Amino acid sequence: MSRRSLLNGLAGAGAASLLIPQAAAAELFSQVGLRGGHDADLAGLLPDAVDDQSRMFQYAIDDAAANGRVLRLPPGSFVISNIILPDGARIAGVPGATRLIYGGRGHAFLSEGARRVELSGLVLDGANQRLGSHVSALLHLRGVADAIIEEVTVSGADGHGITLEACGGRISQCEIFGARLAGVYAIESRGLSISRNVVRDCANGGILVHRWSAGEDATLVEGNRVMRIAARAGGTGQNGNGINIFRANNVMVTGNHVSDCAFSAIRANSASNVQIVSNQAIRSGETAIYAEFSFEGVVIASNLIDGGTVGISVANFNEGGRLASVTGNIIRNLSTLGPYPAEYAGFGIGMAIEADAAVSGNVIEGAPKWGVLMGWGPFLRAVNFTGNTVRDCGAGVAVSVVEGAGAALISGNMFDATPGGAIVGCRWNEVVTGDLASDGAGRFPHLTLERNAVA
Repeated sequence: MSRRSLLNGLAGAGAASLLIPQAAAAELFSQVGLRGGHDADLAGLLPDAVDDQSRMFQYAIDDAAANGRVLRLPPGSFVISNIILPDGARIAGVPGATRLIYGGRGHAFLSEGARRVELSGLVLDGANQRLGSHVSALLHLRGVADAIIEEVTVSGADGHGITLEACGGRISQCEIFGARLAGVYAIESRGLSISRNVVRDCANGGILVHRWSAGEDATLVEGNRVMRIAARAGGTGQNGNGINIFRANNVMVTGNHVSDCAFSAIRANSASNVQIVSNQAIRSGETAIYAEFSFEGVVIASNLIDGGTVGISVANFNEGGRLASVTGNIIRNLSTLGPYPAEYAGFGIGMAIEADAAVSGNVIEGAPKWGVLMGWGPFLRAVNFTGNTVRDCGAGVAVSVVEGAGAALISGNMFDATPGGAIVGCRWNEVVTGDLASDGAGRFPHLTLERNAVA
C-alpha cells in the first residue's frame, strides 16, 4: 500500500466516525424543536410597518399561548389596539427596543380571568390616545392569578399606566411615566409584589394600592423610585401621593425613594397593620408620611424625611385611627407653605400623634411651628413620647389640655432651641400655658412629664 493510499484511507475513516454523532445531534435538535420561543416573523408580524397589525398580533399571541410558547418580538415598533391576553400569554421583547404603540380604538392590552400572563422587555406607548370606558389603564389585567410584568416601560397612558384588578404576581424593574392618572393602580390585590420600579411624572398618583372595602391585601411595595407626582385633579390629598395605601391591610412599604410629590410621599388611609419602614421622603408638598382615618396598627420606622409641611402624621382618633409605633425617624426642613390654605393645626409641624402610640428615638429639626402636636382637642389617649430629640423648632411638644384628653407620658427627651417652649399645653390650635417643662404638669393630671432636658 502506498503512503498516499494509507492517508486517504485514514481520512475517510475519520470522516465516517464523525457522521454518527452529527446525525445524532441533528436528530436531537429536531426533537427539541426550540419549543421555548415563537418568532414574530413566523406569524406575519413586521416591525416598523406603517399599518395597524392588531389582527396578526392577536393571532400570534393566541397561537403561542395555545402551544405553550413565548412570543418573542424583535426590535422595532408595532401599532396595535384591542389586544386580549389569553391564559398562558407570554410576550418577550428586546428591552427598550420593542415598542408596542396603542392605535387608539378601545383598549391596548386587556386580560380577564387568566391563571398566568407574562410580559417582559417591552415598551408600551399609549401615545396619549383615548382609552375606552371598559378599561382604566394602558395595560389592564382583571382576575389574573399570576401576573408577571418585568422590564416593561409604560408611557403616555390616557388613564393609569398599569391596572391590576384582583391580581397576584409581581411588577418588577419597570418604568412607568406620563400617565394621566397614576402609574400603577392595584385594586383588591392577592399577595402582589411591586418592586424596584421607577414611577415618575404622572399627573395624579404614583403607586396606588386600594381596596373597595377594608380587608386583607398583603401587597409588598419595596425598593421603588417614585418622583414628580402631581395632583392635576385637585383635592386635599386624594391625589398627588407617591405611594397611597387605601383600605388595604397588612401591606409593607419598605426601602422606597419618594421625592417631589404634590402631597404625601407615603399615605395610608384606613389601612391597618401597615409597615412604613426605611423609606426616603424628599420635598413632599404636604404631609410626608401619613396614617389617617380608621386604621388600627401602623409601624413607621427608620424613615428619612427632608421637606414637607408635616413630617409624620398619625391622626384621626375621632374616626378610629389608633395603635402606632413611631421609632427612629429623622424629620427635618419643614415648611408652613402648603398646597391649600392651612386648616386645623396648619403646617410647619414635625410630627402629629393622637392615640395608643409609642414614639421613641426620633430626631426632629426645623419645624417652624411645633416639633410635635400631641392630641387634638379631646382626641388624645395613651401616648408615650420618650427618648426623642427636638431642636430648632418654634416649640417642642404642643400637647392637648382640653377636657377629656387622655393620658400622655413625655419623658427623657432632649429639647434644644425651641423658643416657644419645650412643652406647651394647647386647646386645639391655641397655646394656653407657659412652658410645662419648667412649670410642671400641675393642674393637668393626664400628663406625666419627667427627666426631659431643655438646652
